[in-house]
Amino acid sequence: MAAPFASLARAQSGGTLSIVVPYAPGGSSDRAARIIADKLGSRLGQTVIVENKTGAGGRVAMQQTKGVAASQTVLVLANPATMVVAPLVFKNNGYDPERDFQPVSQVSDYEFGVAVSTSVPVKALSHLLAWLRANPQQANIGVPATGSLPHFFALMMGEKAHIDAQVVGYRGSGPLITDLIGGQVPVAVDTLDTLLPQHEAGKLRILATSGRRRSLFSADIPTFKEAGLDLVGTGWNALFAPASMPKDRVARLGAAVEQVMREEATRRLFHDARMVAVASTPAQTAAMLKAYRAQWAPVVQKSGYQP
Repeated sequence: MAAPFASLARAQSGGTLSIVVPYAPGGSSDRAARIIADKLGSRLGQTVIVENKTGAGGRVAMQQTKGVAASQTVLVLANPATMVVAPLVFKNNGYDPERDFQPVSQVSDYEFGVAVSTSVPVKALSHLLAWLRANPQQANIGVPATGSLPHFFALMMGEKAHIDAQVVGYRGSGPLITDLIGGQVPVAVDTLDTLLPQHEAGKLRILATSGRRRSLFSADIPTFKEAGLDLVGTGWNALFAPASMPKDRVARLGAAVEQVMREEATRRLFHDARMVAVASTPAQTAAMLKAYRAQWAPVVQKSGYQP
């Protein structure tokens, strides 16, 4: 079988390893993949390249990667949008995450934040919710993509707060943050690592974070629960192999990635990029994914979201 995109043909066992990122360069998935590729190449003694294959909210990369031949060494860095949400909301998804992919290793987890434009006259989550109730025409919450985890987290926030929130989907975090800073959208939900640099620069205000405890990167910002809204949610990045990859190669790559993620230098690079590094075996990654589906599938289905 021919490789779905040309450079994957170089990814032969013992030769080049390709890590496919389903999103454009510059985002948290891309940053994670490039740190891992650099460290993994040294450990495996082979060339590791990162390939950004965008389209359809990540589904194009998943559809193409699932079909690579067993002779090719290709991994995809996936997240809940591609492994949990898309199969639930798209009737013709083009891939089955359980049948077409094998877990290799979780590499990071992350939180969400809710942020406001500096033009919005609030400085606490309780003030924001009161302001949205008083100004329902302003209850527009921007998210980086329709059908993304921030999209569903925004819906959950609106439901918990008894606000009829209108979710506005963007084509990525860049345009969303630009409009939030410019005041074109008053409120946004996105990953914390995306929002923090602009918060620290005073260009927007993060009012709450979604973890069970305060973030390592923003100890001054309360969690949603601390701010009065009983809401917790996190996301993750994990490496998956196509189902065609031999089990022994999956195990070898999983062990190498786990070792890389335990290295202090790797963890420091992730920390500097505002990401939390995770070291995980294939079995632990599979268990995490199963538990995550059990938590989020009812949320996605209850939302009634249709692409």
